[in-house]
Amino acid sequence: MSPEEHLAVIRRGTERIVPEDELLRKLREGRPLRVKLGVDPTAPDLHLGHTIGLNKMRQFQDLGHHAVLIIGDFTATIGDPSGRSATRPTLSRADIERNAGTYQQQAFKILDRARCEVRFNSEWFSEFKLADLVHLCASYTLARMLERDDFGRRYESGDPIGLHELLYPLLQGYDSVKTRADVEIGGTDQTFNILVGRDLQRDAGDEGQVAVLVPILEGTDGVQKMSKSLGNAIGILDPPRDMFGKIMSISDELMARYDEYLRLVPGDARGSLHPLEAKKALARELVARFHGEEAAADAQLFFERRHQQRRPVDPELHEVAPGPDGTIWICKLLRQVGFARSASEGRRLVTQGAVRLDGTVVRDVDRQVHLDKECLVQVGRRRLALVTRACSHDS
Repeated sequence: MSPEEHLAVIRRGTERIVPEDELLRKLREGRPLRVKLGVDPTAPDLHLGHTIGLNKMRQFQDLGHHAVLIIGDFTATIGDPSGRSATRPTLSRADIERNAGTYQQQAFKILDRARCEVRFNSEWFSEFKLADLVHLCASYTLARMLERDDFGRRYESGDPIGLHELLYPLLQGYDSVKTRADVEIGGTDQTFNILVGRDLQRDAGDEGQVAVLVPILEGTDGVQKMSKSLGNAIGILDPPRDMFGKIMSISDELMARYDEYLRLVPGDARGSLHPLEAKKALARELVARFHGEEAAADAQLFFERRHQQRRPVDPELHEVAPGPDGTIWICKLLRQVGFARSASEGRRLVTQGAVRLDGTVVRDVDRQVHLDKECLVQVGRRRLALVTRACSHDS
């Protein structure tokens, strides 16, 4: 492929490339470019919105370029203020380290691990001295920072802006200096931060990086940015049946954007298919990518039986191990049947009113369930389990 053909491939699924002519010039050099993508481990799971940037980075890998995945374990202590109207809460170091581990596992469901360099930005920021920070701050003015839309809006409306938040674009930009990135991939809300990195690289005597900006994906509500906190996200570790059902619930209009931006290998849109069949094809493709083809086939069959054929779906039978008194904590029960990965996730489901026991909503996170008979456990509309007592007790 010629550099122009490479550029045409990269251009698909992007909002903007800044500056595009410079990317073409870099491609013409005939060397593997260093392509950076940064993620702050501020939550334990990635959702489909995160995969757009990861897909683009995999595309660069397949074109022969070198991926640099930055795990922002230091910048996560500040929290990216992009698009925010309020200061982000501070995370503990333990939370950040736990999230960083799961981020890598999930990212490599898309990226080729063998062709990816993983860096933690605490490598360089943990060695920063006060003089280093002052020198970095001297490279930008307050007026320049307030040119960023969200900072400008908050300043004009009188909403507080923490001084640490103003540091964030500089720290993200310094990551590009340390990794000598040729290209940085980010959502359109990252435009300012990525261009700060370009300026800092030039100040350091290097060539500035090119910004490859990908779209921000709306959540299942079709209105707001996909976000776990807004309840409109589809997590890549969501159970297969849940993931399939959530994708099927989106509007036909939103389906066109999901199809364009979430496919690992860009291709023709599924315009020749009936909207329902197009949605099923995308749902099956995404579930298969993250859970395997067998799980995708099961999820599709489950959806068709329950929602199209209106046939009852038999809940799966699970044997669980109660304590010696024949009871089991509801959160432990959710974990044993596979509806929660941890007790804390089980607590969250109960708190949200998402858990039913024999048709009745469970409100008490400390509920002890007596397993003297079979009971039906349900989470949301799609996950059901018929629970019975196992022969042996927990040790």
